[in-house]
Amino acid sequence: MSKTSLKTVAYNAIRDNIISCEYAPGTFLNEEILTAELNLSRTPVRDAIGRLEQEGLLEIRPKKGIMVRPLSIDDINMIFEVRNLYEPYILLHYGQLLPKDKLREFYNIFSTQGRDSECFQNNDYFYQLDADFHAMIVNACPNIYLRQNYDRIHTQNERFRYMTGDVSNNRLEDTFKEHLDIIRPCMQNDWNLAAEKLIYHLEESKKASFQFIFNSLGKNGIEL
Repeated sequence: MSKTSLKTVAYNAIRDNIISCEYAPGTFLNEEILTAELNLSRTPVRDAIGRLEQEGLLEIRPKKGIMVRPLSIDDINMIFEVRNLYEPYILLHYGQLLPKDKLREFYNIFSTQGRDSECFQNNDYFYQLDADFHAMIVNACPNIYLRQNYDRIHTQNERFRYMTGDVSNNRLEDTFKEHLDIIRPCMQNDWNLAAEKLIYHLEESKKASFQFIFNSLGKNGIEL
């Protein structure tokens, strides 16, 4: 395997463990243990650590080691701030590039979810569905620089979801309704209304996230 491939293997493995909280926030990692765990040499592991530090997932602390960065209230606030800047902008300027077949597919999914559906039984399924919906919006943007910047926010947002765990059934129902409220104007090419509904959805998601945070301070790797 090439050096480039080994670096990718190391990066993906460590990143996935951070996002899934296999490496819990605040945990100190050891380079030697990582190399043994991944069955790789130091070079690709060090390269991966450097990349993950730049992405804000790891923090190098002199004389202490490599720490998995906790998420603070400021981090969550900044994640939603960037989402509010990017996602409605994409709808307003590139909404016409959204795949109509995917919009119809999501409409059918969100309009038929009852309390006996998989979403209410399996939060991982719900989170993936929600992530796919927002990814569809972002991926409609042809500006690769905007998408690349958004990827970093998406990574931290994904980690936050793992850290927070279960979502309330009430928020599930509200999310389905809010998604439908975004999709309907998209299907009618009313991008101003779609962006307005998306902003509302993000604001409600932020409120729910902060409610969870204030109930969980000091737990789950969330800090002030």
